[in-house]
Amino acid sequence: MSLYPTEVAVVTTESNGCVPFGITVNSFTSLSLDPPLVMWNLDKTSDTFDAWFLAETFGVNFLKENQRHLAVRYSRKGEHQIASKDVNHGVTGCPLLADVLASIECKVRTRYEGGDHVIIIGEVIDIVTQSKASPLVFYSGTYSAIRCSENRV
Repeated sequence: MSLYPTEVAVVTTESNGCVPFGITVNSFTSLSLDPPLVMWNLDKTSDTFDAWFLAETFGVNFLKENQRHLAVRYSRKGEHQIASKDVNHGVTGCPLLADVLASIECKVRTRYEGGDHVIIIGEVIDIVTQSKASPLVFYSGTYSAIRCSENRV
């Protein structure tokens, strides 16, 4: 699977009194257009696993090519708290990372067991496009970027 390039995102939430936190994922995908649904996978051994089961909303924050440091930071155990200066709050109050490529705000719709992961499906509530920079991707065990044309739509 390492030969399949994937986007890099930080999924964020603030569940029932917890401080805003996020984790790096490369398992995000669009699921449905009608209704608009997305999904991502959470490793059952994640140190944030229990907190994700309290979450009612989440944000998917797509990183720019120069944000590799965020991908690395939020992938480390115990390094998930988001500084208040780095957060905007979406329409549901969900924490979203500032200055990223784009953010999708979702309401948790359901969770499914999937081997050593849990599949979390969310209904899209809002989308915020923040930048026209090139996205950060993960390919063959390393971070990379897809160069985008200045004339893209």
